[in-house]
Amino acid sequence: MRLPPALPLLTVLALLGPVAAGLWGTFSAGFGHFPVAGLNGPSLAPFQTLWAWPGLQTSVRLSLATGILATVVSLAITVLLLAGWTGTRPFRALLRMLSPLLSVPHAAAAFGLLFLIQPSGWLVRAFSPWLSGWDRPPDVLLVQDPLGLALMIGLVVKEVPFLLLISLAALGQIDSTGRMQVATALGYGRIRGWILGVFPALYARIRLPVYVVLAYSMSVVDVAVILGPNTPPSLSVQIVRWMAEPDLVQRTTASAAAILQLGLVVLALLLWRGAEQMIAITARRIAYSGARGQREAGLRVIGLSFGTLSVGAVLAGLAGLLVWSFAARWSFPDVLPDGLSLRNWQRNGPAAWQTLGTTFVIALAATLSGLVLTLGCLETEERHHWRLTEKGLWLLYLPLLIPQTAFLPGMQTLLLQIGVDRTLWAVILAHMVFVLPYLLLSLEGPYKAWDARQGTIAAAMGASANRIFFRLRLPILLAPLLTAFAVGMAVSVGQYLPTLLVGGGRVQTLTTEAVALAAGGDRRAIGVYGLLQTAAALLPFMMAVILPPLVWRNRKGLQHG
Repeated sequence: MRLPPALPLLTVLALLGPVAAGLWGTFSAGFGHFPVAGLNGPSLAPFQTLWAWPGLQTSVRLSLATGILATVVSLAITVLLLAGWTGTRPFRALLRMLSPLLSVPHAAAAFGLLFLIQPSGWLVRAFSPWLSGWDRPPDVLLVQDPLGLALMIGLVVKEVPFLLLISLAALGQIDSTGRMQVATALGYGRIRGWILGVFPALYARIRLPVYVVLAYSMSVVDVAVILGPNTPPSLSVQIVRWMAEPDLVQRTTASAAAILQLGLVVLALLLWRGAEQMIAITARRIAYSGARGQREAGLRVIGLSFGTLSVGAVLAGLAGLLVWSFAARWSFPDVLPDGLSLRNWQRNGPAAWQTLGTTFVIALAATLSGLVLTLGCLETEERHHWRLTEKGLWLLYLPLLIPQTAFLPGMQTLLLQIGVDRTLWAVILAHMVFVLPYLLLSLEGPYKAWDARQGTIAAAMGASANRIFFRLRLPILLAPLLTAFAVGMAVSVGQYLPTLLVGGGRVQTLTTEAVALAAGGDRRAIGVYGLLQTAAALLPFMMAVILPPLVWRNRKGLQHG
């Protein structure tokens, strides 16, 4: 079997083809060309309808503010944690708790936070004995507030683990220990020395993931539905509402709003890039000033406190999902329910387990297909001595940088025109667009770090390139492969908008069902679906940890491969 040199091109087409097609469909409909609804453009009528919507200014402001602030706060907490606590015992303990939380789907974490901070949530219940007269939930808008503060908090508690783990992976490439030793020898404090000596080199390697966080935070839908305001909602949520209207003409308005959403993300990225340059100039001036920054105890406490709060909020929220899924009667202000019951699982279990099956099939198909393309692409690059350039890295991140609301409406429109929308295979294709970048990014490093001398020895003994690939390279890379598989499964399980739009409501997953339950407010049903969603994402990671030592129990050298 020969691997065709065009395989990387096929992978890029699978990665970017649906995105390009979706953008074409979005721009066509946004400018009034929508033959399914009897509209033949070009026309500015969709934009005129969009400008006339009274909630547009508020939605735009909400999208920009929550996205930018959530990214700034997440990055600041990450920097303070790394600068103030790297290598310490508290940092290692926090990291052990943060790593598993990375796989928790955004919707499940948002529901957990909702159960924690809403007026009848655990926090209010816990303090109610000390607060006079709180025998009923306070009439305070703690979630779905008009400023989007709850939405921003929900994004921060999920993005801090992501940025922290991405940063830790990049630190090994820049000799951060040596840089800190130099800064310490020059008399700099721990935080200032790290920010001036380590952070510039680190940020150059995590810039694209930070951009992804910014684009995602500005255009997220499921978390915004659960925690964000709804009168009016963020622009991304309003786009989905217009897409759900029975009047097909409303889809042109949704497409016009999607184009505006794309423009807002591009604007935010340009502003962020400009802020990077301004901060770099300021940092150079601080460095030239000679100030050493020795009084940093307060900043260290702030960093660790917010990092711990992020972990605690997710863990407490998941505990809330667990308790609500088994709760019998639970009246305010009781901290715990009067009793536990299996009634919630008996009532919601059959439908939830069936939905879990659909979720697993979609995730497995998208991840396995993506793994085949990824491995084929990496092996072809290796055999032809190709290397991923910075432009190639931008291509990998492009589906994550472009808002889902910018191309998924167009993708749905195109699939509708050719008659293959609302099918399981269409949803799998949509999921693979988002799974592929994470698979490529997860495997690219371990694949290139493999000791090529082992393949040289095998080739000298007469092994073919395919035999080396299947019998030597893949077994040695078992642990990274399982980790990448777990990442792909978690990404697919957490996809909301691709399933909703491309599936057209006919393909139901745990995420779409859980978010749909948010409108009804049935906490017990939400607890059941949220727990199953979390378990579906965590189980592959548990397998990635457990299986390699079992498979290679008689080969200690491979247990860390």
